[in-house]
Amino acid sequence: MRPLTKLRAVLGITVAQLTHERTRTVLAIFGIALAVLSTTLLASVGYGVVETGQQKFDASGRDLWITGGPVQLAPGSVGGFENTLTDAHGISRNLTSREDVRTATPMAFQTVYVGTNPDNLQTIVGTGVRGTGSSGAAQITEGKGLTGNDRHYASGNYDGPMTREVLIGPRTARLLNVSVGDTIHLGGTVVSARQNEFTVIGISPTFSRFLGTPSVILRLSELQELTGTTQTDPATMITIDLESGVDTAAVEQELQQEYPQYDVRTNQEQLQSILADKAVVLASGLVLVILAVLAGVALTANLLALLVYQQRQQLAAAKALGISSSVLIGTAASQGLMLGLLGGAVGLAITPFASAGLNALAAQLVGFEGLVQTPDLVFIVGAVVAVVIGMIGSLVAGWRVGRVRPLTHLES
Repeated sequence: MRPLTKLRAVLGITVAQLTHERTRTVLAIFGIALAVLSTTLLASVGYGVVETGQQKFDASGRDLWITGGPVQLAPGSVGGFENTLTDAHGISRNLTSREDVRTATPMAFQTVYVGTNPDNLQTIVGTGVRGTGSSGAAQITEGKGLTGNDRHYASGNYDGPMTREVLIGPRTARLLNVSVGDTIHLGGTVVSARQNEFTVIGISPTFSRFLGTPSVILRLSELQELTGTTQTDPATMITIDLESGVDTAAVEQELQQEYPQYDVRTNQEQLQSILADKAVVLASGLVLVILAVLAGVALTANLLALLVYQQRQQLAAAKALGISSSVLIGTAASQGLMLGLLGGAVGLAITPFASAGLNALAAQLVGFEGLVQTPDLVFIVGAVVAVVIGMIGSLVAGWRVGRVRPLTHLES
């Protein structure tokens, strides 16, 4: 019964100490909870970004992506972006002629001016595609898509009449307060937008979800005309939908050899490429997690060490009265472990509510929903962090108790 008796004594003294020093206890719990919460939230954001990105790529229905490298800003130019893939119509036509390719859809992204009033224009992202009907480039929730031949791109000369049809995203519809059948001004410059009117023929959430921003969709050739880029026929990417049963890896290798100046990737590789471009952001998040954990460790260890220091005379007296060092060390160590468990429980309890708040904020700021996801693994990581912090605090406290010398402190 001796070990059980010691355990009861240790737990009793621990609870008494924590309830007596309430300010320090609350402060320690808060610090550990903050460390755990920052860890779980940053882990949830990282997990959610990867999962959301994978879901977006999977939902696109595309097998391969051809890009000319990252989209670059072009300050001072119309559209504001430098799309590095050229001869987009010609390449997509060659790709479509292959037996293993069902569709090849070039896409370009540029900043455009839109508005119902020519004197009150908004800047949003314009997406240029060859069509949204049989190609399935966009989901149409209201109205119709961009169907039929591209009359403006007549034999590659851009001399045909423009259809002046446009699809808008739900966020654009709310921003401009327009619906199917309404007319809006649209152009690559303010002057161009005032001179060009387009009819809204449908509502499509596809690119608003993909880009996380209000957007409009029009034919690629017409976007190129409005932004003055018809000379090089540029595009941001070409998405490829293969015939069923085709070996994706084999086609990827063939196309990479045929177009060595461009990057040919699968959905997974394209997502990895995007994440690799954000390596600095991901590394910053990891550093924040490490700093949060270290801050929790330092706070808990310092509080427990300070508590032992302030109680050194009482501990010395307890030793002189015959209370074993193991009981005193166990008491100090159990305080650290209990603080870790309490702080971890608070941090984990707050995590779902904080995640919901961040999700709502992210949806308002960037348009993406579900960016913060909390799988079971996130809670496991948070619990481990709390226990580790508590154990380190326990070791520090136990070490300080072991250094207490009864004669020295009682004589003073």
